[in-house]
Amino acid sequence: MPVVHTSRPAEGVLLVEMDDPERYNALSTGMIAELTAVFATLRDDRDARVVVLRGRGRGFCAGANMGGEADTPPRAQGRGPVGFIHEYQEYLSDLMLAIHEARPPVIAAVHGAAVGGGIALALACDMRIASTDAYFASHFIRVGLSSCDVGTSYWLPRVVGPSMAAELMLTGRRVPAEEAHRIGLVNRVVEQDQLTDAALELAAGITANSEFGVIMTKLGMWTNFDAPSLRAAIELENRTQVLGTFTGNMTEAGAAFREKRDPDWAPM
Repeated sequence: MPVVHTSRPAEGVLLVEMDDPERYNALSTGMIAELTAVFATLRDDRDARVVVLRGRGRGFCAGANMGGEADTPPRAQGRGPVGFIHEYQEYLSDLMLAIHEARPPVIAAVHGAAVGGGIALALACDMRIASTDAYFASHFIRVGLSSCDVGTSYWLPRVVGPSMAAELMLTGRRVPAEEAHRIGLVNRVVEQDQLTDAALELAAGITANSEFGVIMTKLGMWTNFDAPSLRAAIELENRTQVLGTFTGNMTEAGAAFREKRDPDWAPM
């Protein structure tokens, strides 16, 4: 039975739902494989201009599969102890990279727990919306490992600042939704029954813009996130803006403003 389902709840929006509620949407081998496959198809799916990722059941994602049953990706089978763990880490890391590097923006809609690999999954997304019952925790340290895992040590200090990240990663404590919003971990907090609608509302604000504008903004923003200097960032921005003028969309935006209508964007 598949544990990931996709649907199109609105024009330009792909809803991706993790559906393994008995294991709290744990990152089993099957879950990782299906999620990775979905995100791998997005480059060729121009109808998916924004992705919303959420979990069915009691919560978003409880992280690594701790059920005890054999759950080994093929690439890790037959290896020694170091190779086994390394290949599993790479297998899971590939999913985080696929989400972050997806062409369309990705919104995590989080209810219940997003802990361990679950918080890493949410951090790999571009934006996060939480319901009032959501909580986040870097639980890796609570099982005797480092909290530096599958992107958490990269993203969390950048999202909430190094001092707060140090506290959360070194204690492994729970961060409830309201605190998560206060420290900048999530964009907004809503009631649980409004979570999907809130994510779709945010998505609609993105899809209202041109294909070129959205794609190049995501690419440029994250590329310049690691830019070595202001000048390097501005050089990339300048070239992107030059390219953008050739779409004709700036002229169309001016005409739409004068005529009091929505722009009819040219495709990229």
